[in-house]
Amino acid sequence: MRIDKYLWCIRYYKTRNVATNAVKKGHVRINDSVVKPSREVYPMDKVVVRKNQIDYQLTVLDIPESRMGAKLVDIYRKDTTPKEAFTHTELLKSAKEHYRKKGLGRPTKKDRRDIDGYLDESEE
Repeated sequence: MRIDKYLWCIRYYKTRNVATNAVKKGHVRINDSVVKPSREVYPMDKVVVRKNQIDYQLTVLDIPESRMGAKLVDIYRKDTTPKEAFTHTELLKSAKEHYRKKGLGRPTKKDRRDIDGYLDESEE
């Protein structure tokens, strides 16, 4: 099975087109080498998928016939992603919140729209 179709079947990407584009951009590696979307996947291959700044590591256990429900995904892949990958994203989120707390500094575009909406309502 092609790598783009495999990633779509095991529900890492919502559409096959999105999976193909991710592979073309180099976000997917098989056995530590960047591959093309047409690369075949075989059982026991090590796949690394970079999605949302997290490197998901998985091992191919079996090849599915077609896309399946989320409960059946673990039959076809083993997730070996280390926990540190997820803690890194949580640190990034907390760093962004710490950088500028709500109500401090110059208003953002969203804040400005909210202020303008409030002022427009009060004039009526």
